[in-house]
Amino acid sequence: MRIIGNIEHPDLKITVFKMDNRVSVKFENTLYEQTYKLGMDERTGSMEGVTRLVDPGFIDHVSSLFRQMHQARISAFGRAFPAGQDATFEEII
Repeated sequence: MRIIGNIEHPDLKITVFKMDNRVSVKFENTLYEQTYKLGMDERTGSMEGVTRLVDPGFIDHVSSLFRQMHQARISAFGRAFPAGQDATFEEII
């Protein structure tokens, strides 16, 4: 797998990879990442094509999913470690 380019964005790191007959677009923010695997054809086989695909609407949807991922994480922590349950630390002498 090799990096064929990056798409500039103020809040996300967007990297485009190429491997065999597939192109992948990876979106990263501080805590989470999403990867979209695309078949490679005349539309997605170039950086120009991938850049056209990753339009503002696509990025808005990705950002919405990041917010959902964050909410899922917060909910899971709340269930696993309810408020008022103090963390225990080993005693250091």
